[in-house]
Amino acid sequence: MSEARLRPGRGPGGAREPQDKESESENRLDGETASDSESKSEFGGSSPVPTSDDTPEVLNRALSNLSSRWKNWWVRGILTLAMITFFFIIIYLGPMVLMTIVMCVQIKCFHEIITIGYNVYHSYDLPWFRTLSWYFLLCVNYFFYGETVTDYFFTLVQREEPLRILSRYHRFISFALYLTGFCMFVLSLVKKHYRLQFYMFGWTHVTLLIVVTQSHLIIHNLFEGMICCLQGSPLEEALRKTRVLLFLSSLSLELSYVMSGYRCFTCPVEFNNDTNSFTVDCEPSELFQLQEYNVPVGLHSVLGWKTVRMYPFQIHSIALSTFASLIGPFGGFFASGFKRAFKIKDFANTIPGHGGIMDRFDCQYLMATFVNVYIASFIRGPNPSKLLQQFLALRPEQQLHIFNTLRAHLAERGALGSPEEA
Repeated sequence: MSEARLRPGRGPGGAREPQDKESESENRLDGETASDSESKSEFGGSSPVPTSDDTPEVLNRALSNLSSRWKNWWVRGILTLAMITFFFIIIYLGPMVLMTIVMCVQIKCFHEIITIGYNVYHSYDLPWFRTLSWYFLLCVNYFFYGETVTDYFFTLVQREEPLRILSRYHRFISFALYLTGFCMFVLSLVKKHYRLQFYMFGWTHVTLLIVVTQSHLIIHNLFEGMICCLQGSPLEEALRKTRVLLFLSSLSLELSYVMSGYRCFTCPVEFNNDTNSFTVDCEPSELFQLQEYNVPVGLHSVLGWKTVRMYPFQIHSIALSTFASLIGPFGGFFASGFKRAFKIKDFANTIPGHGGIMDRFDCQYLMATFVNVYIASFIRGPNPSKLLQQFLALRPEQQLHIFNTLRAHLAERGALGSPEEA
């Protein structure tokens, strides 16, 4: 009877059996990330991972006589001016260069976040972790940007036989690539590291969701026109930190007014069949044509105007700048909480005095999603060129059916004059 009352897994003396000890150590090994109390073992010690000084040697020599505090201020100031200058240069070079920069920023941000996970669990030597992370990045980029190329450059895709085949079976190829990575992950599972490996699998996919999806939306915004991408840009983010909503809104109105007058900012990126090149030239839509608005009666005495001429897009810019000022900072708060959770100061040391690329673009990803949703909800309308491209890709009998249907519809509305004209 006494033996029957003994707890399972314990010997007659009340001691835990060796097999149960092994099971407990396995659970403890796999569950080290379950609580903050074990964060010391995760980082290899109680103190944060030390960061190296990546300040250029030229600046180190020039600022060697200053205290560390003033040296840091000068380094941050100089590199801030350098980043602003670089920002204006890439805008001058056009949307295609800007898209390339977005891709580079995406890859670097992904690298910084994945490196944090790799360093935290480096002692476990997880098999294929980095390889699979970069493989999944390749798969997701192939899927998203393949869809974009097919959607925006349909004519170019239909001209080239290899591109036409890739476009037709794009989603199947994307699924096959992802499925290959999924099977590789299952084959890489190792005893005693199951929970940790699934944790890092989730780490990789959440990183892809945050970084790749948002950068894809930024490129979508660029295809609508650079003015849509520049709303909530790094320049506005710097001004946003003043938390002065009225000032930011007025500045956004002025910037939108200036940019709305230039086709390079307002026209979408399109492929020109005649020149075999990408062009940014179009007739401005109503959104970018000056219109006259009546000023509310209550503001007549304040402004001294009864009407005001402005671009319709300026009204939208107020909504975008309001989001950038009020909600945009939460992207930075999220990034700060992430860094505190892993006891690190910055995501990386890419930019001396500023941290990593992710430290500079933490709010941009949230802003990019809002701009894309806002454009789709309130600005974007049917695109005649896309409809025409899809129409020309149909079979002759399908084109004829659509032609007859459209002709009958226009004749019914009186747009064609008379049935004989039709």
